[in-house]
Amino acid sequence: MLRDITLGQYYQADSVIHKLDPRVKLIATITFIISLFIVQNIAGYVIAAIFLACAIKLSKVPFRFMVKGMRAIVFLLLLTVVFNLFLTPGEALVSVWKLTITKEGLRTAVFMAVRLTFLIIGSSVMTLTTTPNNLTDGMEKLMGPLRILKVPVHEVAMMMSIALRFIPVLLEETDKIMKAQIARGADFESGNLIKKAKSLVPLLVPLFISAFRRANDLAMAMEARCYRGGENRTKMKPLQYKRRDGIAYLVLICYLAVCIGTKI
Repeated sequence: MLRDITLGQYYQADSVIHKLDPRVKLIATITFIISLFIVQNIAGYVIAAIFLACAIKLSKVPFRFMVKGMRAIVFLLLLTVVFNLFLTPGEALVSVWKLTITKEGLRTAVFMAVRLTFLIIGSSVMTLTTTPNNLTDGMEKLMGPLRILKVPVHEVAMMMSIALRFIPVLLEETDKIMKAQIARGADFESGNLIKKAKSLVPLLVPLFISAFRRANDLAMAMEARCYRGGENRTKMKPLQYKRRDGIAYLVLICYLAVCIGTKI
């Protein structure tokens, strides 16, 4: 299960999506998420599916690698579908005991499942095709106007980048600790909910110690390299828009216009 989480990982490939400016990919991801909440019919979701399929094809990232990240949220997805299916009032279709499946509930459950699936896969396209350094630079550039409000833009972007970078590291560390504890006789599967929660203590304690140790090592490394925040810092590879970025923005505008058109 832990190895199925792809959030924060980078998949190296030579594709058009990989070469795009990180600002374009960040804005495209936000726009795609907004579009999922704008569309309310089948035509809108079909357009979103075509747009997402084209992005995956151009990224050259294997589709099964992206779908693998969905396994970690299957429980959340099923829970959302069940709640929408049985708790949405409307025209009754099927009644079992005190539970009633309505026409509106079925429609909402299907759309919510598709929306969450597209949201996760769409976000994965950005993280899988953008290095943490580029992601930090892109977020810092986009949040630049917030400096007027005295927001520490560079520090915020750096924290978000470090958090994303540490996700796969901590997942790998968790997997190692879990296997070591299982080899020593620990049981993480059997028992009721309280027993399972107690069995996580031998896993969480060394994981927290390891996380704090890694954070301390990173802080010492940054201090040793005289890191003093983003004030007056220069970039080795400054971000510059190119022709393909302009084309990507144009495609994005057309996509959003079509999505809004399906709602009218």
